Amino acid sequence: MSPLNVHVNYYPISGTTSYYKYHPGKYLVAWHPKSSTENERSTVVVKHAAHGEVLLRQIAGALARRICTYSREGEPAVQGGQFGFIKFGSRVDLLLPRNAVVKVQLGDKVQGCVSVIAQFPL
Repeated sequence: MSPLNVHVNYYPISGTTSYYKYHPGKYLVAWHPKSSTENERSTVVVKHAAHGEVLLRQIAGALARRICTYSREGEPAVQGGQFGFIKFGSRVDLLLPRNAVVKVQLGDKVQGCVSVIAQFPL
């Protein structure tokens, strides 16, 4: 995300929040290969009854030094609902189950609550 983008983060799937953890860390640039594991970040896992678990990771970057995560373990997650906010932009990683069919390409610009990132087979 650029500092010029909207920084609200949305649930990509409905379910129950099965995991939440805040990880303090560094402030490497968001595209640095180690930013996913070394930067300040919050990890949220949403469990869907039919499709399994989806992991969402908000990652602070060199400019974005403030992550707000509203989601907590045991709370419901509603697709399209807000789960957090990253001030001044940064990066959100989305880890999907293997059976998810990815609908975007590397370099595509996506919009929250508009772009279909992946779909599950019926």
